Amino acid sequence: MIEFRGCYTAIVTPFTADGIAVDEARLAEQIAFQADGGVRGIVACGTTGESPTLEDDEHRLVVETAIACGKPRGLQVLAGAGSNCTRHAVELQKLAYELGADAGLQVSPYYNKPSQEGLYRHFMTVADSCPLPVMLYNIPGRCGVAINPETVARLAKHPNIRAIKEATGSMDSASEIRQRCDIAILSGDDSLTLAFAGCGSCGVVSVVSNLLPSRIQALCDAFLSDRFDDAQAIHREIFPLARGLLSLDVNPVPLKAAMRLLGRDTGAVRLPLTEASKDAVAKIGEILANFGLAKLETAARA
Repeated sequence: MIEFRGCYTAIVTPFTADGIAVDEARLAEQIAFQADGGVRGIVACGTTGESPTLEDDEHRLVVETAIACGKPRGLQVLAGAGSNCTRHAVELQKLAYELGADAGLQVSPYYNKPSQEGLYRHFMTVADSCPLPVMLYNIPGRCGVAINPETVARLAKHPNIRAIKEATGSMDSASEIRQRCDIAILSGDDSLTLAFAGCGSCGVVSVVSNLLPSRIQALCDAFLSDRFDDAQAIHREIFPLARGLLSLDVNPVPLKAAMRLLGRDTGAVRLPLTEASKDAVAKIGEILANFGLAKLETAARA
């Protein structure tokens, strides 16, 4: 029985410089970096991994690589498996199970704008399809529809629906979910990780941990062990980076630019995303310089 606690890094999908192919070697390097940083797990083929642009064979390759490289190093591996087509979501969930993932991340069907009953039936169909645990992904800003707390509570009665990534930005939503059921709640926004902990969350699916794995895990360790003074100190430390970086462009555009500046190039972003502008790259450089990122991460792992 998998327990969802701590930091789960939503890893980027490294592409070649022209964006044509997945860079397997660089992907393995990024996974090793996360393992060395001590995070609890990784999420492959999520939003940060540019999942909408992956072909079927690339999706399989990324998940296979994440499992092959991550699990031997003690990482839980979650696979993005959502779709706005229920049958396709079932296929991806079964694929994640067959490949050996620890859970499937199931985003709300996007563009369709289903009712709450439609959301309930969609996720229940996926959960019934195979024994793989499901982490719901509630992100109305991208999907156009939110999973209401009442619906989450209904879904949480299914033994395979074990967690929810709350990217609503709403502490009221997180609080109501916690009052209604015991599903594991993970923040979907780095800047709100500590705030959500106060609402009963047990971790984060993090973007910033691509850069700072040890610090984001340390934040989770602090609040999970009731060391809230320590947690507040870490939150204040990382907040300018999380807020500043992710306000400059849509994820993962600024993240890939930051990784390139830090010597961890992950290749191009794929259309319809475009690379960060020169002005944005300059601002990203200033944020990283002010933060002293490379020095801090080296010291944290020493």
